Amino acid sequence: MDAQRLKANFDRVAEQGDAVALFFYSDLFVRNPHLRDMFPIGMRGQRDKLLRALGHIVARADDLPALVPFLRQLGRDHRRFGILSEHYPHVGASLIATLRHFSGPEWTEDVESDWNAAYGLVAKVMLEAADEEALNSPAWWNGQVVAVERRRFDICVLRVQPDRPLPYRPGQSVALEVPSRLRHWRYYSMANAPRPDHTVDFHVRLVDGGPVSPVLVRSTEPGDRVRMGAPVGTLMLDESSGRDVLLVAGSTGLAPLKAILEQISRRSDPPHVHLFFGARTRDGLYDLEDLAKLAGEFRWLTVVPAVSDESAGHGFTALLQPGDGDVEYGNLPDIVAGHGPWDGHDAYVCGPSAMVGHTVDHLVRLGVPRDRVRLETFADAQR
Repeated sequence: MDAQRLKANFDRVAEQGDAVALFFYSDLFVRNPHLRDMFPIGMRGQRDKLLRALGHIVARADDLPALVPFLRQLGRDHRRFGILSEHYPHVGASLIATLRHFSGPEWTEDVESDWNAAYGLVAKVMLEAADEEALNSPAWWNGQVVAVERRRFDICVLRVQPDRPLPYRPGQSVALEVPSRLRHWRYYSMANAPRPDHTVDFHVRLVDGGPVSPVLVRSTEPGDRVRMGAPVGTLMLDESSGRDVLLVAGSTGLAPLKAILEQISRRSDPPHVHLFFGARTRDGLYDLEDLAKLAGEFRWLTVVPAVSDESAGHGFTALLQPGDGDVEYGNLPDIVAGHGPWDGHDAYVCGPSAMVGHTVDHLVRLGVPRDRVRLETFADAQR
């Protein structure tokens, strides 16, 4: 397989944009009508995911140590969609037909050979990972919502009881599906460390136009059912480190960091922890009351709430405890930087992508080694 030739061909095909994925799925469903029910009714988001996944794979075609973990996770994750080994040849045939169509005269026997070799590797790695996972883990967990707290018009906290223990580490996420939006899976982080009763909390923010979050935020009630995929993600505590900890959360990005905070609280000798919790508006600090209680309970915890789109002139005060101060006003990355230095800390950052990127840039400039700044990097394996 010539990786550079593969990349050049994909670059040409990808220039055709959404038409590529539209052709692929049309071809797949015409050849295999029985596969259509495995996909959501609305396919726009699905088409976007296809091109992103293909781009990710092709970009790493000459770097197997980086590519194989991605493919293994993709294979494990696809179990919840009911994907079987017999489906892979159908997908491969439609993929080759699509690439041939959009390559035009640049399609050659060598290019076809490259793609067949690449897809053969992809299918082999994904299937092996799925088979290994099936030996020890179900394809999904059924869950029942046991509590709903609507913190504001667009944010709620759900507590879910799985039908069997869900083995995860604080900071990880699972994909959720609701009965009224079948085959639409969206990732949410657990907001607590594992409990004896196995319940898990999710912080959900409504996304305009989203297929899942409006249902969870506006209409979910105790007793409703959800399905959960296997835990994924890399935003996990470095338990071997003896350094102090910096947690930076924007909006519902608080959820995995709150789980990590709970994990730290169970240590016999916790490190000192600074938690910065930011939102655009004051009422966006939806979990501040609980964080204030934690700051009062744990002497090693300092909580700094921040608001970016309002000023102190509104007279809002949220005193956590003596010495912790009030809500601060300004961009969260700037506020974090102003409280430094952080070069002796391990940092964990989660929230809107722009905030995360700016925070990482600030921390690196302030001397925090990049490998000590942990982010959520699990691949978008929603199919």
